[in-house]
Amino acid sequence: MARILCIGDIMLDVTALIGKEIQPGVEMRAKISTQGGGAAANVASWLAVNQTPAFLVARVGDDAAGKTVIQELDQYGVEHNHSVIAGARTGVVIVLVDDLGERTMFPDSGANAGIGPSDLPSLEGFDAIYLSGYSLVNPLSRTGILEIIQMAKEQKLPIIFDPSTVGVLLEVGVGKVREWLSLMDLILLNEEEAHFLSGQSNPVDAAADLLQFAQCVVIKRGAIGALGATRESSVTQVEAAPTTVIDTTGAGDAFAAGFIQIWSEGGDLHEALSRGAELAGRCVAHIGSRPLVAPKD
Repeated sequence: MARILCIGDIMLDVTALIGKEIQPGVEMRAKISTQGGGAAANVASWLAVNQTPAFLVARVGDDAAGKTVIQELDQYGVEHNHSVIAGARTGVVIVLVDDLGERTMFPDSGANAGIGPSDLPSLEGFDAIYLSGYSLVNPLSRTGILEIIQMAKEQKLPIIFDPSTVGVLLEVGVGKVREWLSLMDLILLNEEEAHFLSGQSNPVDAAADLLQFAQCVVIKRGAIGALGATRESSVTQVEAAPTTVIDTTGAGDAFAAGFIQIWSEGGDLHEALSRGAELAGRCVAHIGSRPLVAPKD
């Protein structure tokens, strides 16, 4: 059984489900809830709940939010590095969800800023690394993350890279992100990110462009489904899983976990894409980005 090291952010999500079109400047009633978030923490949680061992490298502050999100990791069965930063605030994301289930996010990385090699466990016993782009874009984490990538290369650990949202990538620009892509083994991103990084409007063409950097490229297409390609095979596509969309927050992270679960065990591309679509379909059917399961004792 594969064991995955997930590196990036853990956050407290504060979600406001508006239920109608958001009108700026107008007071609107909302259903508000809090839950754990952060791309790397989400991926680790979906992996662990689905019986793929996962270890999270992220950092929290010494505050109530930090205690809450760490306790949630333990309930999901995620191993973690227990990095509590004295005097720092745990990262928080404000998430606004409209009547179509689409979300707009306002992140504050908080204590996550500054991740580096000192936060790592021993790399022995891991089969792959999932790396969230948020940590590479963050200037306070970038040097440390690049050092971690070098360490992974020395250990011959494949790196699965999710570049993060276009809004965040704009902070560093296309050229810098394309430099980073050449360090990765698998690029897993959504359609908007793929078009932004490749300059190609057609996702098949975008995948072809990105394959010059990595051996495998997977593009998540939301309600359309997903496609994947390797340097050795033609494009493979799957449809989205039937579901009821309530909140799209974390759907891409759930997809990533499903894909990684099959891919890390040597499964074929179609099977991995289908498993990703299945977990994404589960995720969007409820509020929040984590699996909807009963906590462990």
